[in-house]
Order: sequence, then structure tokens, then C-alpha cells
Amino acid sequence: MATMDKISVAGLLPEELSALPGVSPQFRGKQIFKWLGNGAASFQEMRNLPQHLRDSLSETAAVRSSQIAQELRDPDGTVKLQITLHDGACIETVLLTDSSGRKTACVSCQAGCAMGCAFCQTGKLGLARNLDAAEIVEQFLYLEQVSGKLDNIVFMGMGEPMMNLSAVRKAVAVLTHPEGRGLSARRITVSTSGIIKGIYDLADNGPHMRLAVSLTTADPELRERLMPVTKGNPLPELQKAIAYYTEKSKKRCTLEAALLAGMNTGTASAERLIEFARGLDVHINLIPWNPVPGLPFAEPSAAECTAFVRLLEKARLNVTLRTRRGRKIGGACGQLGKITVE
Repeated sequence: MATMDKISVAGLLPEELSALPGVSPQFRGKQIFKWLGNGAASFQEMRNLPQHLRDSLSETAAVRSSQIAQELRDPDGTVKLQITLHDGACIETVLLTDSSGRKTACVSCQAGCAMGCAFCQTGKLGLARNLDAAEIVEQFLYLEQVSGKLDNIVFMGMGEPMMNLSAVRKAVAVLTHPEGRGLSARRITVSTSGIIKGIYDLADNGPHMRLAVSLTTADPELRERLMPVTKGNPLPELQKAIAYYTEKSKKRCTLEAALLAGMNTGTASAERLIEFARGLDVHINLIPWNPVPGLPFAEPSAAECTAFVRLLEKARLNVTLRTRRGRKIGGACGQLGKITVE
């Protein structure tokens, strides 16, 4: 694992690698970049580099700045990695496998989170710090190391991507670069709790990834209680920002809603959500709340979820009721943030 005096290379582009001390001629940077994208865990594995360059890079730089502290596997195929960063901060990243066998990396962009959503484990932690691009890319590479090639990446782990957009952009640039990992931008989703400024920034300046907005409820008073971010990012303005992003990116957005028993699953809640979605090109993902010890919420019943889905479908909305995965290892939506390793 890298120390503070070593350069972390996982978040660098080919031209930045070429500019490192001793990396010459310039094409060596491209060679290193390709090795990193292919999952090389050390410079000594980079066999087409001269031995003296491998040795010097090993002294001054680090392929990985973090290390896996624990690997947890759910019987449903979900994998959660608890990762220790160079300064001792801890994060979690999750591999999700759907019924078709597609593998998705759910990565974190912050250690902890400042958004304080009442129903989320990560929200209980507060924010320790932003991650840098290397620390984001390394999560993806570690998941590929333990599970093979991945199909998608979602920024839905710990933290609010719009509050660390520069690092998210850099990580995306590294992962999508054709001379490295070459992941398609169409396979990347960024999720936000509703940071309006960030949505406009992403719309205007790219990259145009798939956008998911954690809405939970379109009742402004309830949403402000559950999601304090609402106070500075009111629902009417959020609605406009989503429409703007869709227009600029030409991509359908997703509205995510964690369903809380008896709170946001009734007819009135459905009507509010229908009204919010009217005129927007969106798909709605409903996620039955996953239990978090100490939080005063309950899981909705199957009947409660089904009734809510039917109300939305009756209004001709595109709706998916998500399958719960990773709950036995604390890897499901809203459960990330176990910061001690047993």
C-alpha cells in the first residue's frame, strides 16, 4: 500500500504517467497505463518495461494506494470489499451481479458522507474526506481482481458524487480511456441525492453519464426530514435540473426511491411522485428499505410495494421494483459504512 511519500498512479492518464521522473521515452507512459487497466498489481508485472524502470518506479510510486482489509460474500453472489486507504480511512465497495450475470461495481467517492439522509447507514458516519481519482479507480480494479471483468460501474457507494465531481470526472476519464480499461461511458451511472448545481455542471461540462437521482419522496416536507439536502435543493428546482440534464445529455434519468413502511408508500405519496415525474423522461427504481441497526424505520411489506408499483404504472410511468441483494453482508443500498473490520 502507498504511503504519503509515494505517487499513486492508478488515477493518472497516459500523458501524466509519461511525465513521471525516469519514464522515458514517452510511449512508456502508455505501456504503464495499459498494464494498470489490465489489473497489474505491481510494476514488476509490467514485463515490457526495462528492469531499471520497474525498479525505480517501485521506489517512487505505487500501483495501489489502498489495500483490501476484508472480503465478504453473500450467498446471492454479492461481494463487498472493505478497503483501507493510505491514511487509515475506510471505505466499502460492492460487486452486484444481476439475473443475467452482468456484473456492476458500486463504488464510493467519499469516506463517509455529509448528506445525512436519515435512512442511510453512511449518513450516520458524517464526512471524513473526499477520495482522489486513484482511490476511486482502485475500487473498480480490486473488484475485477476478485471477480473478473465487470460490465458496469455505478457511483452509488459511500458519499455524494456531486460534492467530489472533479475526482469522479478524472476516475471516469481513466476508466473509459481506450488505451487502458476502455469501459464504455454508456455503462457508467452517477447517483446524486439531488445536488442541483452538480447536475447542471455535469450537463454543461460532461461527461454525459447516466444520471440517477435519489428522490425517495416528492413530498417536500417529508423529503426535507428524511433528506436534509432538500433544504438547499428544493424539489421544483431539482425537477428543472433533471429536465435540463436529459435535454443536454439525451439520456433518460432514473429516479430512485427507498420505500419506507408507512411513510412514503401510500396513495398520497404515489400521487406526489407521479406529479414530480410528469413531463420528465425518467425511469423509476423502487428499492424496499434495507434494515440499518438503530434507525427508526421499517421494511415495507410485499403487498405495500406491489400496491405502490401499481399506482405508478396506472399513471403510465416506467417502474422497476428492485430485487434486494447483499443484505447479509451489509452490502445493500443504504447499508454501506461498516468502518471497523471484525
